[in-house]
Amino acid sequence: MRCPFCGHNDTQVKDSRPTEDNAAIRRRRFCPNCAARFTTFERVQLRELTVIKRTGQREPFDRDKLARSMTISLRKRPVEPERLEQVVNSIVRRLESMGETEIKADVIGGLIMEALYSLDQVAYVRFASVYRNFREAKDFENFITDELSVEED
Repeated sequence: MRCPFCGHNDTQVKDSRPTEDNAAIRRRRFCPNCAARFTTFERVQLRELTVIKRTGQREPFDRDKLARSMTISLRKRPVEPERLEQVVNSIVRRLESMGETEIKADVIGGLIMEALYSLDQVAYVRFASVYRNFREAKDFENFITDELSVEED
């Protein structure tokens, strides 16, 4: 593993342990070149996934991008990081178990919307405002009256 501080190629593992949900291995590493310490996470990847964007462009699936987008939606909301990590792991497992290597961005967006709805409705509306490209306040109002009232029935 390359050191993120000095770029040295030969770092040493000082400690390894599973994460709380046993979905990854947390490794504490040490760089003998600059003496820096850092943490890496090792996860099982069942298959290489490719995301097909709305424009038709393809890009490799990025778990961290999914987690970042959800984190932004959940900013200043009462959701523990561990809970978010569990939800992200669940979405990734669902994507990998679909049996497809190419997945449309809309499918991923739908899974995120579904997860955020059950996690925190404010985050759900925040994410929807970007995902569905709200342009004005009326869009929020329509979404809340149409989506949230229908799903509560």
